[in-house]
Amino acid sequence: MKRYTLAELATVVQAKVIGDDKILISSIATLKSAQPGQISFLSNPKYRHQLTESNASAIIVREQDLDDYTGVALVVSDPYVAYAMLAQFMDPTPLPAIDIHSSVVIDKSAKIGTNVSIAANTVIESGVVIGDNCSIGANCFIGKNTTIGAGSKLWSNVAIYHEVTIGEACLFHAGAVIGSDGFGFAPHNGQWFKIPQTGGVTIGANCEIGAGTTVDRGALDDTMIGQGCIIDNQVHIGHNVILGQYCAVAGNTVFAGSSSIGDNCIIGGSCAISGHLTLCDGVTITGMSMVIKNIETPGVYSSGMPSQTNREWRKNGARYRQLDDIAKRLKQLEKKCNNS
Repeated sequence: MKRYTLAELATVVQAKVIGDDKILISSIATLKSAQPGQISFLSNPKYRHQLTESNASAIIVREQDLDDYTGVALVVSDPYVAYAMLAQFMDPTPLPAIDIHSSVVIDKSAKIGTNVSIAANTVIESGVVIGDNCSIGANCFIGKNTTIGAGSKLWSNVAIYHEVTIGEACLFHAGAVIGSDGFGFAPHNGQWFKIPQTGGVTIGANCEIGAGTTVDRGALDDTMIGQGCIIDNQVHIGHNVILGQYCAVAGNTVFAGSSSIGDNCIIGGSCAISGHLTLCDGVTITGMSMVIKNIETPGVYSSGMPSQTNREWRKNGARYRQLDDIAKRLKQLEKKCNNS
């Protein structure tokens, strides 16, 4: 395992070193589990008591934390961001592939960049362009005329359909499907008449797409995902959705077709965004919410029902069924009060 001096790590996060900067660090751990040779961090004040108990060789802290800690430290303004940066710098995760396996099928017209690795049983169709330093895992499929930007990674069993454009340094986890048909059907004589989905998908640079997530292709224009978006596992993005830059989407959320999401939006887990509506920049939707109308003002929005005891839920469910009757009786009372 590679080891780094504390001085090297300090350079990565622009930190001030307190103590011996020649200490060697091999990995990152929590305050509680860290052992000598590891570095830890304090970002949540409720774990402050663990500072003096930790066996970490060094700890990432804020300046104000030094009142409670006299050991070796990296001092930064935001320990959590510093942790993320060091985790990325020291990341031991292997590439999805090494070299180009003999079982890979690559069409003669495809253009493969330098230092590209492709694992077994992957199929790359005609007109595909793969940038330099890409790594593609086993059993992937890359359809006709798709472009994948330099430095992108696909884990195993990722399916990229035809006419998809992917920016640089993107990461796709296992089982992601990009460019499958949007849910386009027209009712006709009691049956459903399929509408061919002839648009594509465009994904900006530095995006991460979770395992089992599906991004449908557009019906006519492209489905669009802006740069810097992070999308969790098991998310469904319908046809012609526009997802702005630097959005975060948690697992099991669904976006119906033609919804348009602004920049820097955060969508919690298991949310449902109805089709043909717009969310402005800077909107946060908490988990289990259903969005059924446009949101034009930045802020936090919620509609999910928090958990409660079964007894409370049953009582409130019974009251909910009485709301219409209660509303009618309230109007009658208001009329009587206004007439008296």
